[in-house]
Amino acid sequence: MNRFKIAIIFILAGVLGVFLAGCVDRSAEVQPTSAPTVQSTVSSQLSGTIKADGSSTVFPISEAVGEEFTKPTLYPNVKVTVGISGTGGGFKKFCAGETDISDASRPIKDSEKELCARNGITYEEFKVAFDGLSVMVNPRNTWVDYLTVDELKKIWEPGSTVKTWKDVRSEWPDEKIILVGADTDSGTFDYFTEAIVGKEKSSRSDYTASADDNILVRAIAGEKNALGYFGYAYYIENTDKMKLVAIDDGKGPVLPSEQTINDGTYNPLSRPLFIYANKESLKRPEVKEFVRYYLTEGKELVPQVGYVKMPDSVYEEGLNRLE
Repeated sequence: MNRFKIAIIFILAGVLGVFLAGCVDRSAEVQPTSAPTVQSTVSSQLSGTIKADGSSTVFPISEAVGEEFTKPTLYPNVKVTVGISGTGGGFKKFCAGETDISDASRPIKDSEKELCARNGITYEEFKVAFDGLSVMVNPRNTWVDYLTVDELKKIWEPGSTVKTWKDVRSEWPDEKIILVGADTDSGTFDYFTEAIVGKEKSSRSDYTASADDNILVRAIAGEKNALGYFGYAYYIENTDKMKLVAIDDGKGPVLPSEQTINDGTYNPLSRPLFIYANKESLKRPEVKEFVRYYLTEGKELVPQVGYVKMPDSVYEEGLNRLE
């Protein structure tokens, strides 16, 4: 009888141990999800819509930053919209108070500053990346190895008599050049014409123009004799559809790359990219936090979309002004 009682006690002790162990395991699994993290608390407090518009060149950066910023682990209750109206078109909306952020592939012009001032719009300028404005031809083009700045000017200047490749170099084919490029509202157009032709907005008009670089990509990819220009990121995304052209400014042909854009040897087509933030919009916590994110974690996305990061000191200076 004693032995039987002892056996029963051991069995009950074992069952109780298993039961208690199961309770401990379940509580360990439930504990993390029952207590909200600091990040989830912060995320739930930010909401609203942030409107950005402007440069198609800056668009890939702003789009990537917006997607990361609104992820469930960060600020899912914030909506970021990014449009492509071109730098000039973006500033028109921005200076009318229609957007919170203006993406720009050039600095704001005096006429745009005046428009903002008339409408009571004040702003902060932030440099966000370097770009190497890139010249492209179709991959089936086997004769163009590089172009000089003078040759590009000869092709693109107003009143140009260049119609065929042979008009550029006598040894090239006697075939018509199909030109594509940025439209007149684009900061890319402004920069290219000033850097190559020597005067902003000075260009021949008989070419396929668009503020959407994706349209230009398709135009070059579909035409053997096409020649065009746009932001370096769009080449990185479409290396199989286009051929990059080296540019010779008198010191030898140089291709745009992360290194040549950053060190300035890709000349004269390396340039800074900007965002402009409405100061009134920055009073809203979601907008201020978005710009802060753009200048911190967001800068790590710059190389991923095909551009070159600024020195850390540039982002730090922007953060100081933001605060």
